[in-house]
Amino acid sequence: MSAKKKDLLSSAMKRTSEWISSQEVSSDVTVHVGEASFKLHKFPLLSKCGLIKKLVSESKNDSDDTVIKIPDIPGGSEAFELTTKFCYGINFDMSTENIAMLRCAAEYLEMTEEHSVENLVSRSEAYLNEVALKSLSSAITVLHKSEDLLPVAERVKLVSHCIDAIAYMTCQESQFCSPTSNNNNEVVSKQPVVDWWAEDLTILGIDSFQRVLIAMMARGFKQYGLGPVLMLYAQKSLRGLEIFGKGTKKIEPKEEHEKRVIVETIVSLLPRERNAMSVSFLSMLLRAAIYLETTVACRLDLEKRMGLQLPQAVLDDLLIPSYSFTGEHSLFDTDTVQRILMNYLEFEVEGVRLSSNNGTADFAGDMERVGKLMETFLAEIASDRNVSLHKFIGLAELIPEQSRVTEDGMYRAVDIYLKAHPNMSDVEKKKVCSLMDCQKLSREACAHAAQNDRLPVQTIVQVLYYEQQRLRGDVTNDSDSPAPLPPQPAAAVLPPPKLSSYNDELSKVKRENQDLKLELLKMKMKLKEFEKDNNEKKSSSTTTVSSNHSSPRSTASMDKPPLPRKSFINSVSKKLGKLNPFGIPPRGRTKPPKDRRHSIS
Repeated sequence: MSAKKKDLLSSAMKRTSEWISSQEVSSDVTVHVGEASFKLHKFPLLSKCGLIKKLVSESKNDSDDTVIKIPDIPGGSEAFELTTKFCYGINFDMSTENIAMLRCAAEYLEMTEEHSVENLVSRSEAYLNEVALKSLSSAITVLHKSEDLLPVAERVKLVSHCIDAIAYMTCQESQFCSPTSNNNNEVVSKQPVVDWWAEDLTILGIDSFQRVLIAMMARGFKQYGLGPVLMLYAQKSLRGLEIFGKGTKKIEPKEEHEKRVIVETIVSLLPRERNAMSVSFLSMLLRAAIYLETTVACRLDLEKRMGLQLPQAVLDDLLIPSYSFTGEHSLFDTDTVQRILMNYLEFEVEGVRLSSNNGTADFAGDMERVGKLMETFLAEIASDRNVSLHKFIGLAELIPEQSRVTEDGMYRAVDIYLKAHPNMSDVEKKKVCSLMDCQKLSREACAHAAQNDRLPVQTIVQVLYYEQQRLRGDVTNDSDSPAPLPPQPAAAVLPPPKLSSYNDELSKVKRENQDLKLELLKMKMKLKEFEKDNNEKKSSSTTTVSSNHSSPRSTASMDKPPLPRKSFINSVSKKLGKLNPFGIPPRGRTKPPKDRRHSIS
């Protein structure tokens, strides 16, 4: 049939349809689409719809009104109504909202060129190629509408055409803001921000969303640039999920399955570059993965990613709640945090082995930050009575010693744990206190520990001993006058010290003197029983016995302790040694008991 004859036939059919509508000719076919019924005419339908023509011919109804059923047409009764208007020649608007179901309904009803010229299949294809898929937002809308039209939308390649168009246009929009990464798979620039089209992609289902991102990467889109898009999609799709509190699940099984698939898919799409995603976002995903009980591989992947970026984390990122269905009784999930720390240590040790000197310096700074973070985490969980001694010690022992400049953070965690667990035995207390190095405690921490009744006596003695050693070293350093510097050239001669330097030195000596007095008071408390015995013997005979008498009475007199004042100083001297707080060099033999007592107090 020539093109001219096709045009004539098409115009004739159009005029016939218009005449049928205008003359209100009684219907001769009833079409049931779902719960809706349409009373129509055979001529306009059979001239354009191959499926209806086949169904009418197969119908065994001999009456004038033929009844046919079309239960599963894509788009339902709405789509069939639009195709019916097209068959009758009634004008209606094609748009991005209805073009997907028109295209699928036309395919389902076999409205091809074999039955009519410029039929609905060709008209809808033309609109898609010339209008709908030329705009990024329109293409996303069409793809979103196609998700409810499967599998017909896949068969007519509507989904694939939309995905290709979206991937092409997004790469065109973002080709100048995609970052680069170095050889160590670490992001070196943080240029990309959330593109205007990222919000539009969040309306897609997870399957379509995944296919779009894979198509974008196939066209050269940098994987790091997907980070903001993934964050937006996760925040929107996981909204309302109760992942920040302890308790039982309050979610339907169907919804739980859908969100579990979303989390697992997002984790599989995360960029592999280090520092590509924020630690807070990874922590949110890990909470969701634990709550939704995703695969073990998914959770381990998130733990590893958090371990690689642990120096950037804050306390809230590690406070992952433990849920009742996991068997945890404590408030926070300490096992997960322990695995995160182990991943960090494993990565950093390997990184230092392969890095240069600059990398070693960075490692030391990161290690110190991680040490402070973990000490803060220990102090946070220490108040939980459900945290067992084994878990507390196991987590504390993983913190490297080189990451702890001082032991104040560890002492704080230990003190809180002892306070929250008052029924611990002495052996258990010793195990907990062995986690800290008393030599690294600051003076404030030492002063607090010396009066802390929760600590074992052995730990208090250790603290006092190391503090005395530190004070002795400070006093020794102050007593040693510095050797005179060799003469320097005129240009290098330093200006004479100001009066303020002497005042500072004097203040330092006075402060150390006060510290010594404090230590003496502590020792006095420890030697309380000894002083009590001396006071009881104070009323005994005070007559001086010469060294030549050898009678039993004189021998007993010699065995009597000296006066209480000398007894206290002598006992303290055995512990502190000879002290010289003012840095004055000794001149011959000194009189330690009285003079030193006077100088200190």
